[in-house]
Amino acid sequence: MSDLVKSGDGERTHIESKLMRESLLDQKVVDATKTDDEISILPDVNVIALGGQSIIDRGKKVLFPVLDALVEARKNHKLIVGVGGGARTRHTFHVCLDLGIPTGGMAMVAGGVDEQNSKMIGCLLAKHKGVVLNKDHFLDLPLWLEYGMIPIMTGMPPYHYWEPPTGSKRLPSHGEDTGLFMVSEVLGVRSIIYLKDEDGLYSEDPKKNPNAEFIKTTSARELLDRNLPDMLIEPSVLKTMIDARHTRRLQIINGLKPELLTAALEGEQVGTIIYSDDADMP
Repeated sequence: MSDLVKSGDGERTHIESKLMRESLLDQKVVDATKTDDEISILPDVNVIALGGQSIIDRGKKVLFPVLDALVEARKNHKLIVGVGGGARTRHTFHVCLDLGIPTGGMAMVAGGVDEQNSKMIGCLLAKHKGVVLNKDHFLDLPLWLEYGMIPIMTGMPPYHYWEPPTGSKRLPSHGEDTGLFMVSEVLGVRSIIYLKDEDGLYSEDPKKNPNAEFIKTTSARELLDRNLPDMLIEPSVLKTMIDARHTRRLQIINGLKPELLTAALEGEQVGTIIYSDDADMP
């Protein structure tokens, strides 16, 4: 903690700080903020990311078994459920591109689709203590979780109009995968598990190439270096993960096989596990 220092006149008290009168653009000053004492806010909680297009858009046949698995898992694990926007997000982007909406505007509009899905999942899980979580209510999370509730939130990160420009690609680079990773990192949760419609990551799209290599474990750096043509997870997650302090591991499992959720929550090797760096891998 900073020390209180009396000034020469004996009347004023100043707070001694290593950042006092320093520029936060000074690299030496920034480096001096490094610490290993950063706390995990909710270290016993698990973030479950429901893919919009891969799970929710498939309707009752696919979604209901996943929700049943979540309800069952909540008996032994504290969960936060995040949802994606799915095909409607892509339709929204198409309309925005046609209208010439800037990237930040597209990010703002697309977030509304996630909000709709979070309310829909909230209705379906209401009888099991499912409750829609707005980002303004983060401080209520410990109370909700202690009472056995299942918080459900949008995955779109809160960049909104401030979404960084993406050059000629135009589409926002930070989507639901990144938003939920940021939630896991800020809260310092126990795990983050992405439910997709494949068994995990492959070197190529297995729907197009049945002989594609399955990637069981890897590091974020290695994946970025491989620059795969198609991935189940946003590259911005991997870039963010490299600098993460708390979430140094994520898991991707097949949501079409909801029984895998329990195994993943128990720490078993199912699907694909991505580590922040080679040094984090077992």
